[in-house]
Amino acid sequence: MIAEDSVLLRIGLVKVLQTAGFEVTAEADDADGLLAAVEEHRPDIAVVDVRMPPGFTDEGVRAALLIRRQWPDTAVLLLSQYVEERYAADLLTTHTSGIGYLLKQRVADVEDFIAALHRVAGGGTALDPQVVAQLLVRRHRDPLDRLTAREREVLELMAQGRSNAGIAEGLVISESAVAKHINSIFAKLDLPVAEGDHRRVLAVLRFLGVA
Repeated sequence: MIAEDSVLLRIGLVKVLQTAGFEVTAEADDADGLLAAVEEHRPDIAVVDVRMPPGFTDEGVRAALLIRRQWPDTAVLLLSQYVEERYAADLLTTHTSGIGYLLKQRVADVEDFIAALHRVAGGGTALDPQVVAQLLVRRHRDPLDRLTAREREVLELMAQGRSNAGIAEGLVISESAVAKHINSIFAKLDLPVAEGDHRRVLAVLRFLGVA
């Protein structure tokens, strides 16, 4: 479902998603309508504007936090006109899966936008590169001194939600090399062996300074 108060942008999002094969189950123009629609339709993912009526402050973020807590099977991809790193940090410290935060300008790159939607709907994360950059600026401590330049590049792409294959493509290296870099990152950040992608999430949170 889509929650966006701008009629033109909402219509555009609906068209983009339908063309990509998504079923848009509902639309809303405020946080109350969003929450009611999620409760009724239980969509796989909600695309939500950060600022919505009535206050145009953080209504979308607060609704996103409630959705992830109350209906955990519904992922949330937040769209923002500008980078508001506090909101992204609030989301990441509370939820580490099924969450995304992109700038609205990214919608114009339809292929990347759709890839981000699939990633978040599948339980992953998708962070706008500019969001990642600003979260790094506000970091209070740096646990990354032991990482090499290449390991930092790998970790930054991990923070954007890239898979090992996506990282390999972006850095023009093999997937096996990416796996070795990631294992080295885990070791240098003193992350214990854990099931699933837990260490991957912890590494990204430390990289962003929100854990």
